Amino acid sequence: MSLDQLALQFLSENTFIVLLAAFIIICIMLGVRIVPQSEKFVVERFGRLRSVLGPGINLIVPFLDKVAHKISILERQLPNATQDAITADNVLVQVETSVFYRILEPEKTVYRIRDVDGAIATTVAGMVRSEIGTMELDEVQSNRSQLISQIKKLVESAVDDWGIEVTRAELLDVNLDQATRDAMLQQLNAERARRAQVTEAEGAKRSVELAADAELYAAEQIAKARRIEADAEAYATGVVASAIANNGMEAAQYQVALKQVEALTALGSSSGSQTVVVPSSAMDAFGDAFKMLKGGSK
Repeated sequence: MSLDQLALQFLSENTFIVLLAAFIIICIMLGVRIVPQSEKFVVERFGRLRSVLGPGINLIVPFLDKVAHKISILERQLPNATQDAITADNVLVQVETSVFYRILEPEKTVYRIRDVDGAIATTVAGMVRSEIGTMELDEVQSNRSQLISQIKKLVESAVDDWGIEVTRAELLDVNLDQATRDAMLQQLNAERARRAQVTEAEGAKRSVELAADAELYAAEQIAKARRIEADAEAYATGVVASAIANNGMEAAQYQVALKQVEALTALGSSSGSQTVVVPSSAMDAFGDAFKMLKGGSK
């Protein structure tokens, strides 16, 4: 064998080895797939779903299988959307919403829905209009957390076939038109005026009640004083009556004579009197009184 033939044979053998090595490298590159933690790969074989690759190192059949879709499983936020809705009491409101979701089953998302974000936004808008239509404006304002919870539940049931989980649904703002705002402001001012009038009326009522209580207390105290005075007079009368009952007419005459003496004494001690004319009957009364006093002292 000549030198040229040996060289040609060596070159052909080396070419085969190089090609074989290149083929093996290509197969390894096509057959080994490293999936990041935040993604999932959808593998197809001849256009049909073959498998879904999770995070880590995965092996597929080269030239037969291919990664058709790389799906992020991170939580996503839809752009804030504003839609009109009419409440049960016929008030037009503009509701601003925001939805967060993530893909759990990429094979459903890829093969069952084309525009995920658009489909979720449309679903949320319909649910918001439907729920707000069953509530009055005051309920929408005061029961916002309940409304959000109900919308989230309805959206979750609607997108379940798409392999999606709705993590959060937020009702960012509820805006009213200017006419409705003016009407609500007038209503608020009227309510404040009514409360002020009620407070003033309650104050006047309380003042009247306190005045009546004061008058009642004064009347009770006067009645109590009169009752005490009457009791004292009754006691004095009882003492006199007891004395008359025990001593007879002498005690009665003694009391009458004593009163006459006290009256004449008061008349004589007055500042404008210089001369006192005493009738004879009065002198007799003095004498009787002195006799009784002496007799009493004995």
